[in-house]
Amino acid sequence: MKLLKTACSLLLSVIAINTVQAQTTKPADTLVQYLDKLVASKDSADKTMLRSRLADLSEAKTEKEVLTAANYYYRIGDTKKSDAIYSNIATRFPLGTQARNEASKDFYLLKTAAEAEAAYKAWIKKFPPTMYENTKVDDRLAYDYVRAVIAGKFAAEKNVAKANEYANMLEVDFWKGNAYSGITGAFYKNGDLANAEIYAKKAMDNAFSYIDGKKGNENWAKFSASGYAGLTSTYANILFERKKYAEALKYSEIAYKKSTTLSPNLNYRYAQILMGLNRNQEAYDKLEEVVKAGKATPGMAADFKKLYVKVKGSENGFDAYASAIREAYLGNLNKQLTKGMVNEPAPGFTLTDLNGKQVSLADYKGKIVIIDFWATWCGPCKASFPAMQMAVNKYKDDDNVKFLFIHTWEKVADPVKDAADYIKGMKYSFEVLMDVKDAETKVNKVVSSYKVNGIPAKFVIDAAGNIRFKLTGFDGSNEAAVDELSMMIDMAKTKS
Repeated sequence: MKLLKTACSLLLSVIAINTVQAQTTKPADTLVQYLDKLVASKDSADKTMLRSRLADLSEAKTEKEVLTAANYYYRIGDTKKSDAIYSNIATRFPLGTQARNEASKDFYLLKTAAEAEAAYKAWIKKFPPTMYENTKVDDRLAYDYVRAVIAGKFAAEKNVAKANEYANMLEVDFWKGNAYSGITGAFYKNGDLANAEIYAKKAMDNAFSYIDGKKGNENWAKFSASGYAGLTSTYANILFERKKYAEALKYSEIAYKKSTTLSPNLNYRYAQILMGLNRNQEAYDKLEEVVKAGKATPGMAADFKKLYVKVKGSENGFDAYASAIREAYLGNLNKQLTKGMVNEPAPGFTLTDLNGKQVSLADYKGKIVIIDFWATWCGPCKASFPAMQMAVNKYKDDDNVKFLFIHTWEKVADPVKDAADYIKGMKYSFEVLMDVKDAETKVNKVVSSYKVNGIPAKFVIDAAGNIRFKLTGFDGSNEAAVDELSMMIDMAKTKS
């Protein structure tokens, strides 16, 4: 079961701010409302007042007020002060929410479920839920995160009773679909399709209970509802693997109709289910959509040919038909890329590679440069790498084309080792540069200069040093990705 994601977005810490009365000349305002007004104001006196108020809050006696200061420092761009507050807050408030969250952050790294359970029991004894506010819908999320991790570990060890025990402890309803999905994956990975099916249905049903505003239109409700199509597809996948084709078809159809864009894997599974039911013409139609979009993997292409023979009666004419589809696809791709072509100066940079050698974009003036921003924690980044390796291999003898893989938005203490271990372990022949956070500003300067909002993010730069193409995400088709990147490179060459 492959869970496809189109892109990883930069995950920023969001602090839940409780509304408390501000001690100001406007007692009707909450503290948050008052600070928001100061942030929005263009009056220099208000800016001075904001700084003064945040300084007071950062020295307050309650964690809530101090967190408010940290959040607003971040909002106004003072990441240095914001980070300083966050780094010290667990020490200042050893039984506060930040200390509680810090104490639980590495539970998933524990090797066995028994170790994780023991750690949970010690943690919850030190930080009992009754010690904290329970006034908002997400106040129990910190506990549910850990319970879901432990349930998943027991599921991975095939201890169904204990997995169920921790799953049944979940409290935050809107997040249960996400938690159940993780448990589904653990059961699926160890081959327990029966329990994977149970939890996949739980996840899907939970998300369904939120769609169309059934439980409100707040952001947390929308978050839960947004997972419905993907969870339905996951459930259909498991039913298919259990050869429950008729039932799988029902949910695959739902997922297909809910999808707003072409999803090759979704179409393929839909076609496979139809094939299992011997509804070959319908399966052919679904797979033809993928082939015409140029997004068929070799496996999809092979099944499409089999369906062609079943539907047409023989393979006569298939090669000509496939060639016509390919030609039409490339023609449409050319039109799309021509329309999306840009001409912007590429921000210069100098970074070090994994061996400490300095590399500058200026070193490659006169060449086509492909920049790929990525991170080891980004699933879609890593999912795109087999396609990127195919592209690197294709152009390895072309001295006028250079690929630079820039690791950014690190989340570990030693990002160089983290990136090097991953690249070496996967045997990729990539030139990796490190865009680590600036020690003072805590900003990854190069990715910021390219105005990247999500990764993987790729840029094709022409020989004159201008960005000609930008693309974000990965849809899962290696062949289509190589086709697209190759055409971009060729177009950049002719436009330089």
